[in-house]
Amino acid sequence: MDTALGPLVGRSISKRFGNQLVLPGIDLVASPGQRVGLVGENGSGKSTLLRVLAGQLTPDGGEVERPAELIYLPQVPPFDDGQTVRQVLEQAVRPIRESLAELENLSGELDRPASAQRYAELLDWAEVHGAWDLERRTRQAQETLGIEAIDEESLIGDLSGGERSRLAIATIITSRPTCLVLDEPTNHLDDAAMTLLEDLLRDLPGVVVVASHDRVFLDRVVTHIVDLDPSHFGTDGEGGRRYRGNFSSYVEQRSASLRRWQEAFKAEQDELDDLRSAVQIGTGAVAHGRAARDNDKALYNFKGGKVEQTLARRKRNAERRLEVAERDQIPKPPAPLRFRLPTTRPSHAGGLVAQIRGLSVPGRVELQSWDLAAEGRTLVTGPNGSGKSTLLGVLSGRVTEFVGQVDVRTDRVRELRQDVVFPDPEQPAGQAYRLLVGPEAPELRSLGLLHPREHAKPVSSLSVGQQRRLGLAVAMASECDLLLLDEPSNHLSLALVDELEEVFSTAPMALVVASHDRWLRERWTDERIDLG
Repeated sequence: MDTALGPLVGRSISKRFGNQLVLPGIDLVASPGQRVGLVGENGSGKSTLLRVLAGQLTPDGGEVERPAELIYLPQVPPFDDGQTVRQVLEQAVRPIRESLAELENLSGELDRPASAQRYAELLDWAEVHGAWDLERRTRQAQETLGIEAIDEESLIGDLSGGERSRLAIATIITSRPTCLVLDEPTNHLDDAAMTLLEDLLRDLPGVVVVASHDRVFLDRVVTHIVDLDPSHFGTDGEGGRRYRGNFSSYVEQRSASLRRWQEAFKAEQDELDDLRSAVQIGTGAVAHGRAARDNDKALYNFKGGKVEQTLARRKRNAERRLEVAERDQIPKPPAPLRFRLPTTRPSHAGGLVAQIRGLSVPGRVELQSWDLAAEGRTLVTGPNGSGKSTLLGVLSGRVTEFVGQVDVRTDRVRELRQDVVFPDPEQPAGQAYRLLVGPEAPELRSLGLLHPREHAKPVSSLSVGQQRRLGLAVAMASECDLLLLDEPSNHLSLALVDELEEVFSTAPMALVVASHDRWLRERWTDERIDLG
C-alpha cells in the first residue's frame, strides 16, 4: 500500500464532444490538505473535468497526475445493480480490515528487517485512514445516513436515487480515502448527514476536489474555488480561474471582477468608436464651406495643404491604433441566463387551494392540519425519510394510499420530482418541452433556463443539471394553480438558484417547496411545515 499523500494535478486539460469544446485547456492543482470547489454554470464542464481527473474519461489534450489512491463519486453512484447493500459496505472497508489483520500478524515478526519495514508502512497507512476508529465511524455513518433502515440484503438496483447516494457517502466516510473527487455529494442529504460529511472532508489529510451547488457546504468546506465560467479578468483579477478562500468571499471577488470586465469593455468600445470616426475623416473637411478668394488663394492653398497633411497623418495613426485595438480587444462579457417566470393566469382565485386533516401515510408522513391559500407559499423541511416527497406526492395525486382528509381544490397541479424523467430521452430538448407543456405555453428560450444552443440536443445528451433545468422549465411554464417543487435547487448552478429563490415570492400560484437547502431555509420568510 502506498502511504504517500500526493497532489492531484491537471495540466492544460481539453475535451471536445463533437464540435463543442467543453474544456478549453484547464489547469487544476490540489495539494494534500487542500479542498478545491468547482463552480460554474450547468454545462460548463464540471462533471467532465472531474471524470478526466478521476481517470474515467480520456482528455483530448493535457495530462493528469494522480495520487495512488483516488475515489471518485459521480452524481449517480456507479454501483453494480446486482450487488447487495451489505456487499457494497463490506467492499468499502475491506482494505482497512485487511491492513489491521496484517499488522497483527507482523507484530510478532518485528525482529526481521523486511517485516519491520512493512509494519511501519502499514502503520502509516492505517493511521491516515483512521483504521482504529473504523467501527465507530461505520456505525455513525450508517445511523446518520439512514443506511440501517435499509435491508442489507436489498439489491442496489432496487434502491431509490437518494438511498444509492447516501450509501455512496457512507462508503467514503467509512473508508476515509486520501484523495476524493466528488460530484454534487450533498444531493439527498439532510442536515445531520451533511454535517457528518463536512466534518470528514475538513479532517482528511489528503486531497478533495468537489463540484457542488450547496452554498453552505462550499462555505464550510472548501479552501479554494476554481471557476469554469469564462472570465476576461478571472476570479483573481489577472485572468486566472483559481481563488483562495470559501464561497462567500469568492462571490464578492467574482462580482468585482465581472464589474471590471464590463467597465473595461465599455471603455474600449467607446475608444474603438472614436478611432473608427477618426479613420472616416477625409480631406474634404479642409476649409469646409468657404471658397478661396482671389487675393488669398496662395495662403488658402498653403494652409489647406498643411491641414490636409495633418489630417492624413492623424488618419494613418488612427488606422494603426484601430488595427491594434481590434486585434487585441477585450471580449464581450457573456450575458448570463436569467430566469424569467412566465405570466400565467391561475383559474383558482381566492380561498383555499388545498386542505389537509389527519393525514397519515404509515411509515412515511404524518400531518394533522394544514391549509394552503391561493398564492400561498409553504416550505416543507425535515430529515431524510420524514415524508417531504410523500407529502408532495399526496398533493399531486401520485400517492393515493393514505388515511385522512386531503382536499385539493384544483385539477391544475404541476409537480417537479427529484428524479426528472422524460418520456423520450432521445427527443430534442426543445421538442420534449413543447410536447409536455402544449402549444400555448411560452417559448423555452423566453424562460432563461436552458441556453438556446442546447434546445436541439437530445435530452439524454444534456448534463444532469441541464435536464433538471428542462424539468423546471416544464413545471414553471405550465399554467397551474398549485406548483409542487421537490428539492428545486438540486443540480442547478449557483447563480440560477439565487434567481429561482427570488421569483418564489412573485409566483402567481400556490407554491409548495420541499428542500434541505440550508441557504434557502435560512432566508425563507413565508409559512413552514417541519416534518422532523
